[in-house]
Amino acid sequence: MSEHKHTNRLIHETSPYLRQHAHNPVDWYAWGEEALARARAEDKPIFLSVGYSACHWCHVMEHESFEDEETAALMNDLFVNIKV
Repeated sequence: MSEHKHTNRLIHETSPYLRQHAHNPVDWYAWGEEALARARAEDKPIFLSVGYSACHWCHVMEHESFEDEETAALMNDLFVNIKV
């Protein structure tokens, strides 16, 4: 059994920073045509999160928001979520 409850598409990225978010319950996309096409197709706004591995506040945001099931559910329902 996997030790992670969630795994999103960032697991396939080469960026160590993006892979850090691969087990968030947020349905993250990397920046690219797949995410933009989904936003157009579903007529949803984009939630864009920009960060880097050594950013303290990025880790705080991940822990307080992006790992929270309720917050992630709202984000997933209302936005196409892109992590850069």
